[in-house]
Amino acid sequence: MIKRIITIFISVILLFNLVACGGQEKKRYEGEFLRLFDTVTCIIGYAHSKEEFSEYVQLIHDELETYHQLYDIYNDYDGINNIKAINDNAGIRPIKVDRRIIELLLFAREAYEMSEGRMNVAMGAVLRIWHDYREEGTEDPERAQVPPMELLKAAAEHVDINDVVIDEKEGTVYLADPEMSLDVGGIAKGYAVEQVSRYIMEQGFTDGLISVGGNVRSFGHKGNGELWSIGVRNPDPEGDDLYTVLITDRSLVTSGDYIRYYTVDEKRYHHIIDPETLMPSEYFRAVTIICEDSGMADVLSTMIYNMPFEQGSEYIENLPETEAVWVFHDGSTKYSSGFEELLKK
Repeated sequence: MIKRIITIFISVILLFNLVACGGQEKKRYEGEFLRLFDTVTCIIGYAHSKEEFSEYVQLIHDELETYHQLYDIYNDYDGINNIKAINDNAGIRPIKVDRRIIELLLFAREAYEMSEGRMNVAMGAVLRIWHDYREEGTEDPERAQVPPMELLKAAAEHVDINDVVIDEKEGTVYLADPEMSLDVGGIAKGYAVEQVSRYIMEQGFTDGLISVGGNVRSFGHKGNGELWSIGVRNPDPEGDDLYTVLITDRSLVTSGDYIRYYTVDEKRYHHIIDPETLMPSEYFRAVTIICEDSGMADVLSTMIYNMPFEQGSEYIENLPETEAVWVFHDGSTKYSSGFEELLKK
């Protein structure tokens, strides 16, 4: 417990917004904590007491921490075979892993097929090069460089998702190519948010909103049965939210060029890499997806970000209960046909 208090900060705030539930009033609370998935987690919801809400927040934290450690590609943890352990043993041996890693990678394989390769967790060799150049460029901007295309193309020879061998019966994952690695950054956070949201609802937290670095999952209602008001983020950090939507039992996820990037010769190079060009995608500033499943919203936001507008728009229009907002480089926006129905009037 002492370690937990040192390593995380959880705050809970009572907001004076009450709702009657089963003859007993629920109060609105907010909580947040840091560090997991390298971002801030914010939780809003209704509970009968601060103590009850704090218990929910702690449960959410503990579940997210488990997913964070399992899906980490940079750090080792005692007693855990995570994604990093799989990468470290590429071409060497299968690694026995937690079922939650198997389920993520099976979902990732479906996402690969659905996106025609635009969402590929086997792109780790390419993404690691961009990560290293971005880190070096951020630390020393005057010496920032773009990775040589020859280096990227050589790494791209080792991104075949069919070389990710999943043995569900044995509970193992093996990378058949010793030069390949997994990077689940484009899918793990949304997937984890979805799984944790389902878990916490089963524990009795039925009216809430969880935001992990902008990956938002809503369930239930606000006081008096109102829907949740969620802003569609402006990629301009000084600008107001572009839109406000009213939703429940849905997720909202945004991919954009404003989160992780560095600058070379006055040009911004962000972290969303187009598998076809091996360069940061340049179609949009941001894409926001609204659909039920947070994991699917995460996949779609990256997938549609890597598509020309006409192609992405057609794809979204053919998906049930799914809406999208595109933000272009000139600041203009377009959105899918059903989006206006979600707008706060």
